[in-house]
Amino acid sequence: MAGSLQGKRAFITGSLQGIGLGIATAFARQGADLVLHGLGDQALVDSAIATVKAAGAQKVEGYVTDLRDSTATEELVKKILEGGKVDILVNNAGIQHTATIENMPRQKWNDIIAVNLSSFFDTMRLLLPQMEKAGYGRVINIASVHGLVASLAKAPYVSAKHGVVGLTKVAALEYAKCGSRETGGVTVNAICPGWVETSLVEPQIQERVDKFGGDRAAGIADLLNEKEPSKRMTSPDDIGELALWLCSKSAHNITGAAIPIDGGWTAQ
Repeated sequence: MAGSLQGKRAFITGSLQGIGLGIATAFARQGADLVLHGLGDQALVDSAIATVKAAGAQKVEGYVTDLRDSTATEELVKKILEGGKVDILVNNAGIQHTATIENMPRQKWNDIIAVNLSSFFDTMRLLLPQMEKAGYGRVINIASVHGLVASLAKAPYVSAKHGVVGLTKVAALEYAKCGSRETGGVTVNAICPGWVETSLVEPQIQERVDKFGGDRAAGIADLLNEKEPSKRMTSPDDIGELALWLCSKSAHNITGAAIPIDGGWTAQ
């Protein structure tokens, strides 16, 4: 698949670190032009840009915006489109806060729904029409295993991720007839990771590490033992490779899918 994304431009939200950066790096290896995005200081932006350039990306842009603000997202997409069309959209940005329903701050509900669900809708409504015109487009929504099943103390996160899976299915149906096998069509899919060792889940990992007196390996093993039969964490690079395959023309008839990458979690 060397150079399989040559001439393609990908916009990936939440791509300054973690899963988003893993996907961006996989795309960079295949020659994609990249539009990175996230929250962080200039040093984080520069580091992410350097990472994907080292992987092979020739053209890279980086933006910092708050996806809770739909007006800011509209302005961001307008600015991105001034530089050319977007062939691939990866909605990856996400935030988390764990608490029971009765103890969940109302503002945390608002924030998590805004970033983890509403921002996906915003970017899709703004970018899918130009993909339709081109006859090729890929939307990859990073949902979660929690888009398929629930866990305690994660009401807004689980609600948002279930919403992402539903939104993915609706968009897939609305754009299913676009393009052709030759052009690649327009597809909309969700990837549903289980445990991935990123900053988003670090607080949950740290709780288990503390339980085992600072032994990180033992803490992670305890966390995985509870849900994930494979007993292995998924890496951001693993998710990048799956996203890369979904961008291929051979995946033209895979749309509306919610693909687990969860070590058997949801097979139980």
